[in-house]
Amino acid sequence: TTGLERVFLLPAEYHITKKPKLLATLLGSCVAICVYNKISKIAAMNHFVHAESNGEKTNIGRFGDLSCRHIIDSLLSVDGQRSNYEAKIFGGGAVVGHLGLGVGIGEKNIASGRQVLEEYGIPIIESDVGGSRGRKIYFDCNTQKVEVRMIGEEKKDFTKQDIKVLVVDDSSVVRNVLKKVIESTEGMEVIGEAADAYEARDKMISLDPDVISLDIIMPKLDGLKFLEKIMQHYPKPVIICSTIAKDKSAVAKKAEKIGAVGVVDKDSLKIYQGLAIAKQRYVPMIRTAAQRKVSKKTPIQKN
Repeated sequence: TTGLERVFLLPAEYHITKKPKLLATLLGSCVAICVYNKISKIAAMNHFVHAESNGEKTNIGRFGDLSCRHIIDSLLSVDGQRSNYEAKIFGGGAVVGHLGLGVGIGEKNIASGRQVLEEYGIPIIESDVGGSRGRKIYFDCNTQKVEVRMIGEEKKDFTKQDIKVLVVDDSSVVRNVLKKVIESTEGMEVIGEAADAYEARDKMISLDPDVISLDIIMPKLDGLKFLEKIMQHYPKPVIICSTIAKDKSAVAKKAEKIGAVGVVDKDSLKIYQGLAIAKQRYVPMIRTAAQRKVSKKTPIQKN
């Protein structure tokens, strides 16, 4: 998988490609089907949340009956020979917590995916569904293999292992300084860095950090909008570290309302004058955040 372009799917998303890519997602009660052409290597994967649309047409990706048909129809528009296709199906666990949506949802989603594939006459050659745990899946469109990693639900004991931090900031200088602050502290490590939200979401799925340190002013997608997506789809303890998050400011209050477990004004850390202040203020925030249990939040309603 080295060198492949990576695409991380959030719930209700799908991806169809003619190019060799690595498609990844995180599944609880949701289900993903991977469909590919054995000859031409065109492939698709979805991540649907509910089985039936019941007439709802506005969000194709959310529903199995619509999403599965859409990706299969798209593939068939390139090569209509159905015997060239195979499929794999994953997810649908009876999970609790932020990855689960309710009793019986997983079973209905599995049935929906299987029903559509049977309808099109596409054989399911691999299936890893059900159970009581979530899954990370990685679909290599080039080799057509899928790697599945099960997710443990047990509470982490940070007295026996390092706290893993993902640092997200568009400045490489700031990332380097924050990394020095964290890695000079016993019991903490930086397992990844990202310059923007899209790089960060890929690293969230591949590295599974315990805490995310997140800037606000970034290219492509600002930190607060990304924080909303994190709290809606993949809750993690997040510390906002930004020059515009002044103490008691409207920005700081908004970040906390969205779901940040800590907010710090980057300027107040005086990171260009040494690490001492950051070690006093920033490091304890990370330690506290790692022990916090966070749950899904819906986006803040716009006035």
